Amino acid sequence: MKSLAVILLTFIAMQSCASNSNSEFVPENKNDEQAIILPTKVPTATAYFASGCFWCVEAVFESVRGVIEAESGYAGGEIKNPTYEQICTGRLKHAESVKVIYNPEVVSYSTLVDVFFNSHDPSTLNRQGPDSGPQYRSIAFYQTDEEKAIIESKIKSLKEAQTFSKITTEVKAFVVFYRAEEYHQDYEKNHPNQGYVKAVSIPRLNKFKEKMPEVLK
Repeated sequence: MKSLAVILLTFIAMQSCASNSNSEFVPENKNDEQAIILPTKVPTATAYFASGCFWCVEAVFESVRGVIEAESGYAGGEIKNPTYEQICTGRLKHAESVKVIYNPEVVSYSTLVDVFFNSHDPSTLNRQGPDSGPQYRSIAFYQTDEEKAIIESKIKSLKEAQTFSKITTEVKAFVVFYRAEEYHQDYEKNHPNQGYVKAVSIPRLNKFKEKMPEVLK
């Protein structure tokens, strides 16, 4: 009888241990807990600009603190899914443009508009540096009434200060952006020794950096 009781108690103890092994471990105090670091979601917004060769414009915006990414593409026209070859004819209404993805908690839309005007010459119609044609025209796209008001306010200030002889920049409602072919993305970064990049893109970027060093990464 005694041996039967011992066997019964041993069985109960084993079942209890098995049950505990499957239960969730609860630390006796908070010091035993391992810290779990959850990723913080970065707020993002988008802005769209056209100011000449998108190789140059993309590099300029990617140098700005708070800009997460800039993509080269086409906007401002009506034809769907245009190609670079079509854009180069100058017969489309699309312009070489950039999509700027940014953190609005780090850089404001207003500052991005300042970057836009400080990184190109908005007084030259359908031309930027050595590049000519409507595909190189100056456009500030807006997505809200607030953005439109910011752009128009900046243009007004530039005119009053007579910073440029005239302003040819179009203030245009954003409709759609078509991402350019993959070989155009990060072109200046990936081809620093290419002739155009060395002669035009890099000097343009450096000139901008001298104008707005306070916004650089």
